[in-house]
Amino acid sequence: MTTLADFTTLRVGGQAGRFINATSESEILASSAERDLLIIGSGSDLLVSDDGYPGTVLKIATSGRQIDSDACSGATVTLAAGEEWAAFVDYAVANGLVGVETLAGIPGLLGAAPIQNIGAYGSEIAESVARVKTFDRATQRVATLAAADCAFGYRTSRFKAEPNRWIVLEVTLQLRVGSESNPIKYQELADALEVKIGDRAPLAQVRDSVIELRRRKGMVLDLQDRDTWSAGSFFINPVVDPVIADQLPVDAPMWPTPTGVKVSAAWLIEGAGFTRGYRLGGAGISSKHSLALTNADNATAADLIALANEIRSRVHARFRIWLEPEVRLIGLALE
Repeated sequence: MTTLADFTTLRVGGQAGRFINATSESEILASSAERDLLIIGSGSDLLVSDDGYPGTVLKIATSGRQIDSDACSGATVTLAAGEEWAAFVDYAVANGLVGVETLAGIPGLLGAAPIQNIGAYGSEIAESVARVKTFDRATQRVATLAAADCAFGYRTSRFKAEPNRWIVLEVTLQLRVGSESNPIKYQELADALEVKIGDRAPLAQVRDSVIELRRRKGMVLDLQDRDTWSAGSFFINPVVDPVIADQLPVDAPMWPTPTGVKVSAAWLIEGAGFTRGYRLGGAGISSKHSLALTNADNATAADLIALANEIRSRVHARFRIWLEPEVRLIGLALE
């Protein structure tokens, strides 16, 4: 039996009924008909029940990178779903491929990136996606979706909205060729770079600044530091009705969006009375960032769910906003 705790960054989770490590596209397709199939990558977005997963767990472990590049049209990069995202960003920066530099240090694999529409410091992968090659379990066919067909939104996509239907096989990105970053959009990063919003900076400098900002927040995994044993941001920043936003204190960090007002989940958590380093059983809030729930001391999945429920309850009681998880809960549910 394979213990799923060994395949998640939270280091919790019981056993898998069956475990397949798929290193080729043919292995993925051969496993796609499994009835109770759980698809995982690096496990950086998972909280798995202590009871494990009774069905088949398919770990995507494919590799491959194809790059067509010229100074005029830029670079078209096709990557297998099992390629590591952070390693690719490092490669892109080192080779003058522009567009993903502010997404440095995000754990996970390429296949998960468009599903979650990963983003950080003012950018999202949706801005660079050209197309996504998938296996559609509903039609039992390989299907390539253009970016416009992926229904990208804030930390979501068509793939996330239709769970268990799509298996991402490859992701193709369209990147610019150059030595300077895209315009900086996020004030915290602009301050770290000592530039103004809208300015550009050397790619390596942007990448290094992002990594340092993430490290300060405990968002760079260190096996020697349990304060980084997390699934990144546990909760998504909520987008609320303007009427709800107007009732929040004036110092609440908020940003207008096409669908409402986005509010800082970290600010809501701290505003509800939680402090960094707070503990409940073996689970804790990171001492570096309020959005990261950590395996502080041999935590169980039940410990982490109990802490998440306490946070949600107190935030709702204080602000009338329900926080929703950004992590994938397997065999678990919040109250």
